[in-house]
Amino acid sequence: MAAPKKGRQGTQGRPGRTLALILIAIVALTGGMFASGHTTPRLGIDLAGGTSITLQAKNEPGQKNAINKTNMDTAVDIMNRRVNGLGVSEAEVQTQGDSNIIVNIPKGTNSEQAREQVGTTAKLYFRPVLVTEVTGADAATPSPSASGSSSASPSASAKESEKATSSSSPSASATSQGRAVTDALKADPTPSGSSTGSESAAASPSASASTDPATAKLQAEYAKLDCSKKTVRAKAGDGVKAGAPTVACGQNSQGQWQKYILGPAEVEGTDVDKASAVFDTQGAAGWKVTMDFTGKGGKKFASITGKLAQNQSPQNQFAIVLDGEVVSDPYVSQALTGGTAEISGSFDQQEAQDLANMLSYGALPLTFTEASVTTVTAALGGEQLEAGLIAGAIGLALVIIYLVVYYRGLSMIAIASLLVSAVMTYVIMSLLGPTIGFALNLPAVCGAIVAIGITADSFIVFFERIRDEIREGRRMRPAVERAWPRARRTILVSDFVSFLAAAVLFVVTVGKVQGFAFTLGLTTLLDVVVVFFFTKPLMTLLARRKFFAEGHSWSGLDPKRLGVQPPLRRTRRASAPVDTKEA
Repeated sequence: MAAPKKGRQGTQGRPGRTLALILIAIVALTGGMFASGHTTPRLGIDLAGGTSITLQAKNEPGQKNAINKTNMDTAVDIMNRRVNGLGVSEAEVQTQGDSNIIVNIPKGTNSEQAREQVGTTAKLYFRPVLVTEVTGADAATPSPSASGSSSASPSASAKESEKATSSSSPSASATSQGRAVTDALKADPTPSGSSTGSESAAASPSASASTDPATAKLQAEYAKLDCSKKTVRAKAGDGVKAGAPTVACGQNSQGQWQKYILGPAEVEGTDVDKASAVFDTQGAAGWKVTMDFTGKGGKKFASITGKLAQNQSPQNQFAIVLDGEVVSDPYVSQALTGGTAEISGSFDQQEAQDLANMLSYGALPLTFTEASVTTVTAALGGEQLEAGLIAGAIGLALVIIYLVVYYRGLSMIAIASLLVSAVMTYVIMSLLGPTIGFALNLPAVCGAIVAIGITADSFIVFFERIRDEIREGRRMRPAVERAWPRARRTILVSDFVSFLAAAVLFVVTVGKVQGFAFTLGLTTLLDVVVVFFFTKPLMTLLARRKFFAEGHSWSGLDPKRLGVQPPLRRTRRASAPVDTKEA
């Protein structure tokens, strides 16, 4: 008797171990789901509701034909990274028409924070601080620094400064404020600053500021600027080019609004290669923001910090300006020449992450205005989801009825496999929410419903191969093992085609369609896992049971129902008698 092949022995001899392996995996995944506290899949904006923001691109003064496909695609990419940097899941950023971008932020996330950062679409600049003081109702209390402001040390770290930032008394008159503006412009260390209208004042220190129209205009803007008013803050510095001084507003660490006169921009947001929020575990600095500059950006930053470090407060301070608002105003004590810098101070984790996000993704190729902000309710999506689930339940019920009627006992294996696949899909979707930001939307639900048919196809292929073997006269156990290699090849080819289609769809599409593609690809992979590690081992175990092994009429493998003909008996023919008598 020939010894059984090793491969065949491994297939038949350890089905129980394989089943135990997949059951342990399911228990572990389920335990992880409950341990994480995310016991339900995260819902997308169409199911949970949320906020929809419409941003409209516009040409800046002097720009022509800046609104094109390349710039719009770049803006979409940057906004996507901005929202993802906030940890917002299933946020959709996509173009609408030639000049609009739609940003959908699902409920359950900090939509206000996301709106502030996504809607903040102007370019990012590093400008030297010339004058600053607390404004409005808080004018009686000068602010020591803006939120997270700091002084940079030689090692490019930043320490919180206690220097006063007011170069003029909060109660100063317009005349004294104008004198402060003129003096600051004359003391501006930047090359571009000396050519922005302050030359006449610099040439004659005793000259009145009013002899220079540009300086006089800046004085007037600074004198009437009240940053405690939102409408005033929104218009501060509008229409000012990067190469000219401007006024701006910003909040300090005490929540007070400050007004600034800022010199010409020396470094742009595109000069920042990357920025990240890190916690200082070696010292007492707490949360800080690290910046890496590009090659050109590092040289620019070294130049401006070197010039600022030679001056006294407040001219040794630069402002990080985003959308006309100062988001940070660190002090500089020495030129930072290493191409990197750290900003530290009274940051908490959220403030550090917000600043790092702005620095990383602050520069957009276009300027956008917020055209509309609408709240999306989940009522319509909920109705569609209910209808989709009802349709899916009806489809699943019809599949089960078909399996029971046509395959009888084999339908128990198919139903058990469908249940295992459903449990694994649900658990993995729940875990992917906090892990990679996956959120379940209506197209994703459709992908899961389509997957029912893909999974059922795999069972049918396997069962039909077994039936073919039985029709050829083989008994149950050898029929299962001979049918599996042929069924396995067909299943793998079919699932590969489905997964390839899902992958291509995920890559070439955007928005909600990606949810459909992702779910379809995920369930296709799970189909392979379930068929190989659950359906086949379970079929091998049940083939040893009398109910299936002897082909019970309700097993679905009854040889008579399958049309197997009994083998014909061979009979010897009777030879004709031979007459030996002669006629």
